[in-house]
Amino acid sequence: MQHATDLLLIGGTLLLALAAHGLGQKIHVPRVTLLLLLGALAGPDMLALLPEGSDQSFGFITQLTLAMVGFLLGERMSVRNLAEGREALIVSLAVTVGTAACVAVAVWLVTGSPAAALLLGAIATATAPAATLDVMREAGARGPLTRLVYQVVAIDDAWGAILFSLALVAAELLAGSSHNGTGEGLAQGFIEVGGSVLLGIVLGFPMAWLTGRLRPGEPMLLESAGFVFVAAGIAGLLELSYLLTCMTLGVVVANQARHHIRPFRSIEGISEPFLALFFFMAGYQLEWSLLPTLGMLGLAYVGARVAGRLVGGQIGGYLAGSNGHTRKRIGACLMPQAGVALGLALVATERLPELTYLLPLVIGATVIFELVGPPLTLVQLRHAGETGQGYEEEADGDDDDPRP
Repeated sequence: MQHATDLLLIGGTLLLALAAHGLGQKIHVPRVTLLLLLGALAGPDMLALLPEGSDQSFGFITQLTLAMVGFLLGERMSVRNLAEGREALIVSLAVTVGTAACVAVAVWLVTGSPAAALLLGAIATATAPAATLDVMREAGARGPLTRLVYQVVAIDDAWGAILFSLALVAAELLAGSSHNGTGEGLAQGFIEVGGSVLLGIVLGFPMAWLTGRLRPGEPMLLESAGFVFVAAGIAGLLELSYLLTCMTLGVVVANQARHHIRPFRSIEGISEPFLALFFFMAGYQLEWSLLPTLGMLGLAYVGARVAGRLVGGQIGGYLAGSNGHTRKRIGACLMPQAGVALGLALVATERLPELTYLLPLVIGATVIFELVGPPLTLVQLRHAGETGQGYEEEADGDDDDPRP
């Protein structure tokens, strides 16, 4: 039977994801971390459990998964949400810029590579909203710090994706991966970023118009997935950023579609199996032999990211007029890091394969932050006196969404 091995790999990975979810709930470890570790153990450098060449389709899985992730990130850039969350907007921007700056400087000092510094600085800004929100729900947290954390994690990955798109263009230019001159390289970079945004807008308006019209008030999965994958495909053909294109598509739909909640829930509903494959195969590609050489760089990355979150939170809280307790603790609540960071690292490795240490570094740091970050968030919420108050999730704000 053709593709029997592929089917076994897909089915086995999905069942592993299910087991990881159950185990993670019992031992309070995010399933992302468990899937990464399982994939790394199954990899060719360890147990070599999979047949040779099992990762040949990983590039396709990565693009498919990140196209959906990019679209879902676009939902967080709703103008209404940004207008209502002035404090969160200021804090998230300060934390994003502070983290990127601290990590970029630290990486540049250790490696001497401006390209690696830019990319890792941008990747470090990504967070893990699911892990953070799970902690708040489990702790029954409620109060000003909880509200601000909820709002910040809802938008900061989007800022990080935008920053990464710009950093990737600059990194390619600095690394000399383009054979064009500086002027042509800059023009190519502007075309890539601008073209990605333009393509997302061009496809976003018809998608927003169509949403809810074939079945009144109830967009179909076919239309949602069709637009997302077509956008990613056209971006690939035009050598544009499919991540930025799909995120722009999501931004337009979030701000223009009357029933804007439903297309995102449709994509969210089918993304989970792809995310499971993505995390497992990311771990599978980990090169264990590179880990011992990442000692100083790994320490610099982790330490600088922690410092950037703390400093950015303090500065952002001050600029936004947050109270003293919130300013002191908001940065420490934003330590978890997961899927978006891995996705960005894979895109960077694909475009700049000479940076062989980038993916192992991000995988290792992700495991650390996913293990340490959620408990640290819980400690901060307890010290702020907001646990055990009855967690109340922010409303979606969509009057047309009938969900309870």
